[in-house]
Amino acid sequence: MNQTLPTFHHSGTLSSSAERNRVLRNTYWLLALSMIPTVLGAWIGVETGIARAMSPGIGLVVFLAGAFGFMFAIEKTKNSAAGVPVLLAFTFFMGVMLSRLVGTVLGMANGASLVMTAFAGTGAVFLGMATLSSVIKRDLSSMGKWLFIGAILLLVAGIANFFIQSGALMITLSVMAIGIFSAFILHDLKRVKDGYETNYISATLGVYLSLYNVFQSILMLLGLGGGRDE
Repeated sequence: MNQTLPTFHHSGTLSSSAERNRVLRNTYWLLALSMIPTVLGAWIGVETGIARAMSPGIGLVVFLAGAFGFMFAIEKTKNSAAGVPVLLAFTFFMGVMLSRLVGTVLGMANGASLVMTAFAGTGAVFLGMATLSSVIKRDLSSMGKWLFIGAILLLVAGIANFFIQSGALMITLSVMAIGIFSAFILHDLKRVKDGYETNYISATLGVYLSLYNVFQSILMLLGLGGGRDE
């Protein structure tokens, strides 16, 4: 199932360009750091089979309860010393939950190359959106509500497809998720650059969730369309 999560945003303004650059710099650093527990969680998940051991229904409940629980905790601790550890714990959890898909793809003859291709594709999306956020001058904050609605619809459709089990719908949702969450990356980075997002932990959470969904969706498409059984 395509485990799509929406992102949440916070308002505020920074008048100093130096402060905006500091928030953006901290966001990039924390985003890079968050990849470590994500990869570690995915590796442990694949090696132990903890995610695969859960039934699809239990896995869905654990994923949704854990993800939204962590996001609530991050929101509550974002202005304290506990904010970064809670965020990193969340990324570890998300890595474990990703291990079911990663393990399935790695079980294919060309699985390792598919995972690396998905990683490279996600990196290219991030680089492209980060570049655009620096080039575009207009305010993009108004697109946030439409992207949020799209993310919620994706989440609902993804849960519905858990019961329907339609391959065509899964492919459609994956393609839509890549588009919507790529736009979310642009939107979130632009908010930081324009001074609307003043907390780097919140900014990191939003961009991380978008990258997670883009990577998962690309890997899903590659596994469905380009995988070869051993």
